[in-house]
Amino acid sequence: MTDQATSGTPGKTTSPEPDQRAVRRAVAASAMGNCIEWYDFGVFGFMPAVVGAVFFNADDPTKNVLGTFAVLAVAFVARPFGGFIFGPLGDRIGRQKVLATTIILMSGSTFVIGLFPSYSAVGWLAPVLVVLARLVQGFSAGGEYGGAATFIAEYAPDKKRGFLGSWLEFGTLTGFFLGAGAVTLCTVAFGDAAMQSWGWRIPFLIAGPLGLVGLYLRLKLEDTPLFQELEKKDAKAKSPLKKVLTEHWQAILHLIGYVILLNIADYVLLTYMESYLSDTLGFTGNTPLFIIMGVIIGMMVIITPIGALSDRIGRKPMLYTACIGYIILPVPAFKLMGTGNVGLLTVGLAITGFLLTLMLATIPSTLPAMFPTEVRYGAFAIGYNLSTSLFAGTAPYIVTALVEGTGNQLIPAYYLMGAAIIAAVPIFLLPETAGRSLRNIKGHTKPAVPSPV
Repeated sequence: MTDQATSGTPGKTTSPEPDQRAVRRAVAASAMGNCIEWYDFGVFGFMPAVVGAVFFNADDPTKNVLGTFAVLAVAFVARPFGGFIFGPLGDRIGRQKVLATTIILMSGSTFVIGLFPSYSAVGWLAPVLVVLARLVQGFSAGGEYGGAATFIAEYAPDKKRGFLGSWLEFGTLTGFFLGAGAVTLCTVAFGDAAMQSWGWRIPFLIAGPLGLVGLYLRLKLEDTPLFQELEKKDAKAKSPLKKVLTEHWQAILHLIGYVILLNIADYVLLTYMESYLSDTLGFTGNTPLFIIMGVIIGMMVIITPIGALSDRIGRKPMLYTACIGYIILPVPAFKLMGTGNVGLLTVGLAITGFLLTLMLATIPSTLPAMFPTEVRYGAFAIGYNLSTSLFAGTAPYIVTALVEGTGNQLIPAYYLMGAAIIAAVPIFLLPETAGRSLRNIKGHTKPAVPSPV
C-alpha cells in the first residue's frame, strides 16, 4: 500500500474548501441513513425474546432469542449483494441517487414488520414474511454505509474529515439509542403482556416517519464535489465493478481484515449485550436496558471529539489503542460485568464501549481514503459488506449458541480478543491519511511500511 497525494509535498496537499452549509447538509443526510439502519438493530436487539415469541412461538425463551438473532443474521446474507450492486452503481450514476434509494428500502422494510401478523395468527407464514423483510433490509443496507461514508468524506475539508466523518457513527449510536429507547419506553408504559400482544409493533412503525425525514434530506443535496469533478472530466470508470475486482482486490482484502474487529465489537456490544445481561448474567427488569443506554450516551458524547483528535494526531493511534485494548481488556471487562454489581457492570460496559468508540470515530475517514474516487463507493461497499456478512451478523447468534452450549460466560470476551488479533496486521499496514487529499488517490495495491504519525 502506498500513500497518495494530489501534488507538491507527497501526501500533504490540501483540497479546496467546500461550502460549509453544503457540508453540514451532507453530514446530516448521511448520518440519518445510518441512524435508520441502526434504529432497526436497536429494536431487534432490545426485545429479542418478544420478537422471537411473536414470530417463532417457541416453548423455550432461549430458542426465541436464537430465532430473533437468526433473523438478524439472515439480513447479512443479502448485504454483499447490495454492496456489489449499489456500490458500483454509485460510482456510475452518483452517490446521491443511490443513497436516496437505500434509505427508502431500509426504512420501509423495518416499517412493514410492524404490520405483519404473528405466528399465532398465520403460523409459518409469519417468520417467512419477517425473513423476506430482513433480506430487503440487508440488501439495501449493503449500499448504505459505504455510500454514506464516501459522501461525507468527499464533501469534508481534508483537515476536518475525521471530525465530520465521526458524525456518521454518531448517527449509528443515535439510531440504536432511539430504537432501544422506543422499546424501553413501550415496555415501561405498556408492560410485558401488552408488548407481546401489540406493543411490539410501535417501535417498528416509527421507522416509517424516520425514513421520510432522511429521504427529504438526501433529495435536497447535490452530489459530492469529487464525483462532480469526475463527471466534468468524463473520468468515471466505464465498468466500476470490473475495475474494483481486477485492480483493488488486495485493498479490499485489507479492508475486510480490519473491519472484522470493528463489526464484531459493534454487534456484540450493541445488538447482543442486552440479551447477555438478562439471559446469561441474570439481571432482571429494565436495569440492563438503562445501563446500556447510559453507556451509549457516553459514547455519543465522546465520539466527535475523538474524530477531531484523529485529525490532529492521526487515525492510527486511535486504531492501535482500540486493537491493543481489545486484546488485553475484554476478560477483565466481562468479569466485572459478571460480578452482579451494577456499578462494576457499568465500568465493564464502559471499557468495551470506549474501545469501540475509538474505532467508530475513525473508520468513516480512514476507509474512503483507501480507494480512488472512481471506485471508492463500490470498493468500500463490497469489502465492508463481505466482512460484515461473514463476521458481524453472525456474531450475536454464534456467541449466544457458544455461551448456551459451554456455559462459559467469558465467550464474548474471547470472541473479541480473537477478532482483535486478526485485525492487528491490517491495522498495522494501514497508511496514515489524516489531513491528506482524496483527490488523485491511485489506490493501495501493495503493502508498505506504515507512515509515522
